Amino acid sequence: MKAKEKLEKLGKDMVVQIHAGEGPTFETTLRTKGNTIYDEGLGCLRTGDKKELRKYLSVAQARTFMQTVAIAAKSKTFLEQDLHTSIRGLFYQLKFSLGEEMDEDLFTEQSESNALIEDLEVALKLKREDLNLTTDRKGFVAGGMTIRDRFGGEETLIDLSKQGRSGWSIPSDVDNGMDIESLDAEWVLVVEKDALWQRLNEDKFWKKENCLLVTPKGQSTRGTRRLLRKLADRKLPVYCLMDCDAWGWYIYWTIKTGSMNLAYLGRDFAVPEAKFIGVTMSDIEEFKFLDKLTIRAKEVDIKRAEEMLGYPWINRSKDWVHELKLVLKTKKKIEQDALQGERLTFVGEYIKKKIEGKEWLK
Repeated sequence: MKAKEKLEKLGKDMVVQIHAGEGPTFETTLRTKGNTIYDEGLGCLRTGDKKELRKYLSVAQARTFMQTVAIAAKSKTFLEQDLHTSIRGLFYQLKFSLGEEMDEDLFTEQSESNALIEDLEVALKLKREDLNLTTDRKGFVAGGMTIRDRFGGEETLIDLSKQGRSGWSIPSDVDNGMDIESLDAEWVLVVEKDALWQRLNEDKFWKKENCLLVTPKGQSTRGTRRLLRKLADRKLPVYCLMDCDAWGWYIYWTIKTGSMNLAYLGRDFAVPEAKFIGVTMSDIEEFKFLDKLTIRAKEVDIKRAEEMLGYPWINRSKDWVHELKLVLKTKKKIEQDALQGERLTFVGEYIKKKIEGKEWLK
């Protein structure tokens, strides 16, 4: 069932309840830490089975119920008009929708509407992108892939091998109106930082090694994570090159297992197959020049390492346990940029050696 049909069914079900003399209700899955589990079979975080029933005829829930229905109705309008807007745009579309004579906003803060968009995603088993709602773009790709993009009434073929130094900017929605037309790559390399991505792109690393070169520019957006999932579904191995610090680890594990706040989207936004090729503290033993390029670990790095050792899906990996304990022991960390310390082209050699030797952390 398509998004518009699901929204219509939601409204019709409420009308049936009203005609039956009942107050309309809205059921959604609880998006709480207590209802978030690590699914061993899927290899990622997902929400549990606990539900929440919201009632219109409830003093405590009436406002939230009304706001949810307003978002659903406005989203249906966007779909009918074939127009897109940001989640910020939706907030402003609805902010004063109670009418000019009413001295009260429907929404006071965007955080209110954001949370209810997520409730609709869960309840209708949709992504907000399916509702024509977009978010900021941040990631970039270069390599042997062609995208067929149908947008704004036009259809365009985009060759990712001919995007020059900038690469292709990953949109927030890589599903609706967009298809992978052709794919000539054997694997995917995710590079945490844009600066190192540019270094590898200048060397045409993706062309020499027949891979796709991706950078999320820090934490991955929904669009980037969804694209990585689609590529993994095409059986392309996904390797990640991150900093050996709190943020690098977090970015990697968000790609691999998903995140708490998007656990309700499960495997659609997670890549359990992803492998961490570096950088690691153990690299110092093999590449001696790195020993002089370490940085003192901050309190957040130490705390994060300790937290990760408590996660069952991490502490069962002896390699990850070894690496995290090295950080705790040495109180040091390494940035991926340090790989350029000996010579600029060393980064590509490092990546090839790691992958060919299967020197990665799972």
